[in-house]
Amino acid sequence: MSNNINTVIGQQLKKARVVNGWSLDTSSKNTGVSKAMLGQIERAESSPTIAKLWAIASGFNLPLSYFLVAIADGNNAKIVLKTEQGISATTLFAFDSVTGMEVLSLTLMPLHQQMSLPHNDGVIEHIVVVEGEMEYFLKGQWHHLQRGETVKFKADKKHGYRNLNEQQAIFHNIISYPSKNSNR
Repeated sequence: MSNNINTVIGQQLKKARVVNGWSLDTSSKNTGVSKAMLGQIERAESSPTIAKLWAIASGFNLPLSYFLVAIADGNNAKIVLKTEQGISATTLFAFDSVTGMEVLSLTLMPLHQQMSLPHNDGVIEHIVVVEGEMEYFLKGQWHHLQRGETVKFKADKKHGYRNLNEQQAIFHNIISYPSKNSNR
């Protein structure tokens, strides 16, 4: 398998479409991502942002690491996704069908804000701040977290993260998916 991240994401997207029997049009309706953009991603002509990749994963009812795990040689190899300024995501543990979880390390650069559309029903995010300070957005409000603090919330609502400081903030995001995803 190619190690080019755009190629792998495109191959995984096409594989998900084939498994579901979806056209690009049906995929667009389910993910909220335009048919043209999905086609560009499949052909490795475009790098999806983390937010777009989340939208695609949610639309297909897949964990985010589904699109990244094929890059790795081993089950727990770290894969870094940095497709936009201000944020990067590193896969610490790819989705595990036994536990229904994946673990990501997210780095927010200084003064960066990242909003996320709602994930599927039953998806729960656990945030553990490992470096710096950050805020998370939930239920219309920003909440402050500093190193060592944690929070757990249902991610089926609009949510986000921001770093208001001059130093990067790093947090681990442990994402728990409902059991209906565990067969993937």
